[in-house]
Amino acid sequence: MPEGDTVWRTAGLLRDALVGAPLTVCDIRVPRYATVDLTPAPVDEVVSHGKHLLIRIGDRTVHTHLKMEGVWQVYRPGSRWRRPVWQARILLGTERHLAVGFELGAVEVLAREQEHLAVGHLGPDPLGPDWDPVLAAANLAAAPDRPVGLALLDQRVMAGIGNEYRSEVCFLRGVHPATPVSAAGDPLAWAGLAHRLLDANRDRVVRVTTGDRRRGRTTWVYGRAGRPCLRCGTLVESGALGDGTTDVTRQIFWCPGCQPFRPSS
Repeated sequence: MPEGDTVWRTAGLLRDALVGAPLTVCDIRVPRYATVDLTPAPVDEVVSHGKHLLIRIGDRTVHTHLKMEGVWQVYRPGSRWRRPVWQARILLGTERHLAVGFELGAVEVLAREQEHLAVGHLGPDPLGPDWDPVLAAANLAAAPDRPVGLALLDQRVMAGIGNEYRSEVCFLRGVHPATPVSAAGDPLAWAGLAHRLLDANRDRVVRVTTGDRRRGRTTWVYGRAGRPCLRCGTLVESGALGDGTTDVTRQIFWCPGCQPFRPSS
């Protein structure tokens, strides 16, 4: 599942392929931007912010979001793609490389000075130069009655945490995801742990939160419903967590032995 570390690696992939060379291909297969042609300008920068990717070209920025299924891949011009052509939403190429964004959840072209419209609402990125654990902790503490498992997914709190990291951070803190923020312990400790986990995995294709790279043992609870907890042996459970204000819920995983629910006092 694409989370902040995935997008961080993707930014590096695109930087290596595109930055500094004039664009020879610009094909945006989104009706609103189908006539946009950014050639022959060079790509100046590729940066990530949480789950968002910003490709800066002259005075404009291509903003993309992977959502659940999206991926960027880089090819040599003329080589066969590993994904179907119909899934391609944007092509950016130079004489040496072709970057293709497949099944991207969002694609838009902005004036560079308007990047804030895409990412200005986001909290600090644990993998970014703007990382500020004190601000992240303050954002987390701002809604004390909110379940901590929902607060961690709020990109306005910290940018880049998805369902897998949410599950693993909650396990490592020994807190059930439905526990209110006010009863979940020091917000600064939550922010620090999230940073350490993403930073440790930013160069890994397969995330490891347990320290064990063997198949089936890379995560403590995420994706392990019905299997014994790697710490205490209790069967891991799964369920759904929402805030009651919308129909949107996300699956949660937890160990009943290691993560007791703590109601607010």
